[in-house]
Amino acid sequence: MTISMILRGRILVDDRFIDDGVLLCEGDRIKAVGERADIEKRFPQLVPDIDQADQYEGTFIPGLVDVHCHGGGGESFPNAESREQAMTAIMEHRRHGTTSLVASCVTASPQVLMKRGRLLGQLAAEGQLAGVHYEGPFVSHERKGAQDPTYIAQPDPELTRQLIEVGQGYVVTMTLAPEKEGAWGPNSVAEVLIEGGAVPSWGHTDAAPEAARHALEFSRQSLARVSEEVRRCGRATVTHLFNGMRPLHHRDPGPIMEFISDAARGGAIVEMICDGVHLNPQIVRTVWETVGRDSCVLITDAMAAAGMADGSYELGSQAVTVADGVARLTHGGSIAGGTAHLIDCVRTAVQVAHIPLEDAIYMASAQGATIVGSNDIGALREGTYADIVLIDEDIRPLAVWHRGEKVE
Repeated sequence: MTISMILRGRILVDDRFIDDGVLLCEGDRIKAVGERADIEKRFPQLVPDIDQADQYEGTFIPGLVDVHCHGGGGESFPNAESREQAMTAIMEHRRHGTTSLVASCVTASPQVLMKRGRLLGQLAAEGQLAGVHYEGPFVSHERKGAQDPTYIAQPDPELTRQLIEVGQGYVVTMTLAPEKEGAWGPNSVAEVLIEGGAVPSWGHTDAAPEAARHALEFSRQSLARVSEEVRRCGRATVTHLFNGMRPLHHRDPGPIMEFISDAARGGAIVEMICDGVHLNPQIVRTVWETVGRDSCVLITDAMAAAGMADGSYELGSQAVTVADGVARLTHGGSIAGGTAHLIDCVRTAVQVAHIPLEDAIYMASAQGATIVGSNDIGALREGTYADIVLIDEDIRPLAVWHRGEKVE
């Protein structure tokens, strides 16, 4: 046994905070984690090394997992032509505690989507990304948000197969509007996704309740039929709940209550952008109280301006202006992604929405790992990757380790 790193301090292990804890790392994996006394009992030969190890101020938490992110650090995944451009965005979030990232595209031409899917799939194969998310092109014109209407298309199972193929097995989700013909049902895009190891993410939708319910039920039944060898995640997702969908009204309910109802019954996992811009944090708290943390995942929907100053940016084919940290389409004014890091969303969830820290971190780490379909990330446990974040009492990152290496 060769221990490559010993970390001492307060540690979040599952839902328990250990005040005098020890993390032992062996290469890129966690060898052991727990109370100092228990670790020393298990590894008596390491007692002198543990005694001499620095005791950090702050709390060690799992590396965060963002399953919906378009970029950061001035670079955008939908616009990245090179590995270097994509890595700039990846590292912007990694330095702030997101050690696993699903790169999100936006609605574009089939040729552009194929090109981006190939580049991002290769980065996932290298271990730099956790996967790929196609946000479109099979979405609603009425609830397009920042999606370019020029390239919105009818659901196309064959194009979906091609996008899964170029993603090299790393396509995690695709956003679909359930009201569009061919989105769900036999020989549909949703069926192709599920059989290809991805999951449908229902959103950017103007659906009535009936279409949303049928799509959710089809997702549930189809995922249950797929073998565990193929299935990445046993649950569909909902793309940024409330944003990009028909608002809830008591005489025109739209899809939102169907999404919440399905999540409360163990169906879909709902994404929420808890950055204080996309959603009032109190509604995040209400959804968390209603469906439970096991049916919520916190995301950033971040674009190129994450970590950057106000100014002009691009999101796919759309020009974006960022003012006071809020990104909007330069022409049209729709919110065009976020500018926060995932740790900022955790902070907002805890300090503004008053969600317990352990639950907020769970929704920003373990839950993302569930969607990605990985047991190697999202928790500080024996055998997982040594993806670790040290935060201060204000939930700001002090240090980050990715697969056992400190991120500079």
